[in-house]
Amino acid sequence: EVDFWIIPIIQGFVQIEELVVNYSETSDDDKSSPETPPQESTCVDDVHPTFLVALISRRSRHRAGMRYKRRGVDKNGNVANYVETEQLIHVHNHTLSFIQTRGSVPVFWSQVGYRYNPRPRLDKSENETVSCFRAHFEEQLKNYKKQVIINLVDQTGREKIIGDAYLKQVLLYNNANLTYVSFDFHEHW
Repeated sequence: EVDFWIIPIIQGFVQIEELVVNYSETSDDDKSSPETPPQESTCVDDVHPTFLVALISRRSRHRAGMRYKRRGVDKNGNVANYVETEQLIHVHNHTLSFIQTRGSVPVFWSQVGYRYNPRPRLDKSENETVSCFRAHFEEQLKNYKKQVIINLVDQTGREKIIGDAYLKQVLLYNNANLTYVSFDFHEHW
């Protein structure tokens, strides 16, 4: 009886754009060097190829919250601030899709305090985390079959405790459909 008053809402983003690749805008100097004779530019289309590009992001309703206030995983395997982003490209009657997911590190952790970048802490033990970590990645693998995990946590500073706990859980889970990569932005800054 209350369905009339309830409005379903999706938190996310959608943008669809048509892109045209124009090969004729480069000068002849850019197309060849003095040693190479100029060549006709080739293109799969007779004129200019047209691409339809769509970007769709969907934020999970589970564990949404403010940064520094909502972190980690819950008892059901839902991670904080989880977002699925799909990029679709349609060209020449072919549609390609690439999906990227992101969310909080799936261990029990938090950051307490109101100052900028409070120190993270682990809230539960390794053994207490195993089943929730497993639940998170079983759902991921059910939906996406294989995943490459890119851990963006600072590997040497104050976030090291979270990065180490994440790697430990990946090793304990030991699933051939997961590939783990650690990438530290601070090292490449």
